[in-house]
Amino acid sequence: MSNPDFVYTTYIKTTPEKLWNAITNPEFARQYWGGHTNISDWKKGSKWQHEDTNNNNSVRVAGKVLESVPPKRLVLTWADPADAADDSRVTFEIEPIEDMVRLNVIHGDFKPGSIMAGRVAMGWPLVLSSMKSYLETGKAIDVAAVKKGKAA
Repeated sequence: MSNPDFVYTTYIKTTPEKLWNAITNPEFARQYWGGHTNISDWKKGSKWQHEDTNNNNSVRVAGKVLESVPPKRLVLTWADPADAADDSRVTFEIEPIEDMVRLNVIHGDFKPGSIMAGRVAMGWPLVLSSMKSYLETGKAIDVAAVKKGKAA
Protein backbone atom coordinates (compact mmCIF):
# COMPACT_ATOMS: atom_id res chain seq x y z
CA MET A 1 0.00 0.00 0.00
CA SER A 2 1.38 3.41 -0.93
CA ASN A 3 1.47 6.40 1.36
CA PRO A 4 -1.21 9.04 0.79
CA ASP A 5 -0.61 12.55 -0.46
CA PHE A 6 -0.53 15.28 2.15
CA VAL A 7 -2.45 18.41 1.16
CA TYR A 8 -2.03 21.62 3.13
CA THR A 9 -4.02 24.75 2.30
CA THR A 10 -3.47 28.09 3.94
CA TYR A 11 -4.59 31.64 3.21
CA ILE A 12 -1.99 34.36 3.59
CA LYS A 13 -2.45 38.11 3.44
CA THR A 14 0.31 38.75 0.90
CA THR A 15 0.90 38.85 -2.85
CA PRO A 16 1.77 35.89 -5.09
CA GLU A 17 5.16 37.51 -5.79
CA LYS A 18 6.02 37.85 -2.08
CA LEU A 19 4.94 34.28 -1.40
CA TRP A 20 7.00 32.98 -4.33
CA ASN A 21 9.96 34.91 -2.95
CA ALA A 22 9.38 33.40 0.50
CA ILE A 23 9.66 29.90 -0.98
CA THR A 24 12.53 30.47 -3.42
CA ASN A 25 14.75 33.17 -1.87
CA PRO A 26 17.34 31.60 0.47
CA GLU A 27 17.54 34.55 2.86
CA PHE A 28 13.77 34.87 3.07
CA ALA A 29 13.28 31.13 3.73
CA ARG A 30 15.96 31.22 6.45
CA GLN A 31 13.80 33.67 8.42
CA TYR A 32 10.82 31.37 8.87
CA TRP A 33 12.33 27.90 8.32
CA GLY A 34 14.47 27.83 11.45
CA GLY A 35 17.69 28.79 9.71
CA HIS A 36 17.18 26.56 6.68
CA THR A 37 17.40 27.85 3.13
CA ASN A 38 16.26 26.71 -0.31
CA ILE A 39 18.96 27.00 -2.97
CA SER A 40 18.41 26.80 -6.76
CA ASP A 41 17.98 28.92 -9.85
CA TRP A 42 14.39 27.51 -9.88
CA LYS A 43 14.40 26.67 -13.58
CA LYS A 44 12.83 23.45 -14.87
CA GLY A 45 15.43 20.68 -14.79
CA SER A 46 17.67 22.43 -12.26
CA LYS A 47 18.80 20.88 -9.01
CA TRP A 48 17.66 22.37 -5.72
CA GLN A 49 18.65 21.78 -2.11
CA HIS A 50 17.43 22.61 1.36
CA GLU A 51 20.39 23.61 3.55
CA ASP A 52 20.71 23.98 7.32
CA THR A 53 22.65 27.21 7.89
CA ASN A 54 22.88 26.35 11.60
CA ASN A 55 24.85 23.21 10.76
CA ASN A 56 27.57 24.22 8.25
CA ASN A 57 25.05 24.39 5.39
CA SER A 58 24.47 20.65 5.53
CA VAL A 59 22.01 19.52 2.88
CA ARG A 60 18.83 18.19 4.53
CA VAL A 61 16.75 17.67 1.38
CA ALA A 62 17.66 17.68 -2.30
CA GLY A 63 15.92 17.21 -5.59
CA LYS A 64 15.13 18.52 -9.02
CA VAL A 65 12.84 21.30 -10.24
CA LEU A 66 10.15 19.59 -12.32
CA GLU A 67 8.03 22.66 -13.05
CA SER A 68 8.51 26.37 -12.36
CA VAL A 69 5.88 28.96 -13.24
CA PRO A 70 6.56 32.07 -11.12
CA PRO A 71 4.63 33.18 -9.13
CA LYS A 72 1.96 30.47 -9.59
CA ARG A 73 3.35 26.95 -9.39
CA LEU A 74 6.50 25.12 -8.35
CA VAL A 75 6.94 21.33 -8.48
CA LEU A 76 10.00 19.63 -6.97
CA THR A 77 11.29 16.16 -6.27
CA TRP A 78 12.14 15.79 -2.58
CA ALA A 79 14.57 13.33 -0.96
CA ASP A 80 17.01 12.97 1.92
CA PRO A 81 20.46 12.99 0.25
CA ALA A 82 21.39 9.98 2.40
CA ASP A 83 18.47 8.02 0.88
CA ALA A 84 17.82 9.45 -2.58
CA ALA A 85 15.71 6.41 -3.54
CA ASP A 86 13.07 7.50 -0.98
CA ASP A 87 12.06 10.45 -3.13
CA SER A 88 8.68 12.11 -3.39
CA ARG A 89 7.13 15.14 -5.05
CA VAL A 90 6.02 18.47 -3.59
CA THR A 91 3.85 20.97 -5.43
CA PHE A 92 3.29 24.59 -4.42
CA GLU A 93 0.20 26.17 -5.99
CA ILE A 94 -0.27 29.92 -5.43
CA GLU A 95 -3.60 31.54 -6.27
CA PRO A 96 -4.46 35.21 -5.65
CA ILE A 97 -7.80 35.93 -3.98
CA GLU A 98 -8.48 39.65 -3.53
CA ASP A 99 -5.85 40.93 -1.04
CA MET A 100 -4.50 37.49 -0.13
CA VAL A 101 -3.31 34.24 -1.66
CA ARG A 102 -4.31 30.64 -1.22
CA LEU A 103 -1.30 28.38 -0.95
CA ASN A 104 -1.78 24.68 -1.58
CA VAL A 105 1.16 22.44 -0.77
CA ILE A 106 0.69 18.90 -2.04
CA HIS A 107 3.34 16.41 -1.01
CA GLY A 108 2.95 12.93 -2.46
CA ASP A 109 4.23 10.21 -4.74
CA PHE A 110 5.88 8.57 -1.71
CA LYS A 111 7.47 5.16 -2.13
CA PRO A 112 5.88 2.31 -0.13
CA GLY A 113 7.35 2.34 3.38
CA SER A 114 8.74 5.86 2.93
CA ILE A 115 10.45 7.33 5.98
CA MET A 116 10.16 10.80 4.45
CA ALA A 117 6.35 10.61 4.52
CA GLY A 118 6.42 10.65 8.32
CA ARG A 119 8.87 13.52 8.43
CA VAL A 120 6.89 15.81 6.15
CA ALA A 121 3.59 15.03 7.88
CA MET A 122 4.94 16.80 10.96
CA GLY A 123 7.13 19.35 9.22
CA TRP A 124 4.86 21.06 6.70
CA PRO A 125 2.23 22.35 9.17
CA LEU A 126 4.98 23.91 11.26
CA VAL A 127 6.88 25.50 8.35
CA LEU A 128 3.74 26.81 6.66
CA SER A 129 2.47 28.33 9.91
CA SER A 130 5.82 30.04 10.40
CA MET A 131 5.83 31.31 6.79
CA LYS A 132 2.32 32.72 7.16
CA SER A 133 3.23 34.44 10.42
CA TYR A 134 6.42 35.89 8.92
CA LEU A 135 4.70 37.19 5.80
CA GLU A 136 1.83 38.77 7.74
CA THR A 137 3.63 40.10 10.83
CA GLY A 138 7.35 40.12 10.07
CA LYS A 139 7.93 37.58 12.86
CA ALA A 140 8.27 33.84 12.37
CA ILE A 141 7.43 31.25 14.99
CA ASP A 142 10.27 29.37 16.69
CA VAL A 143 10.17 26.13 14.71
CA ALA A 144 13.07 24.67 16.71
CA ALA A 145 11.17 25.09 19.98
CA VAL A 146 8.12 23.37 18.56
CA LYS A 147 10.17 20.48 17.16
CA LYS A 148 11.78 19.98 20.57
CA GLY A 149 8.41 20.06 22.31
CA LYS A 150 9.09 23.38 24.04
CA ALA A 151 6.02 25.17 22.74
CA ALA A 152 3.29 25.87 25.25
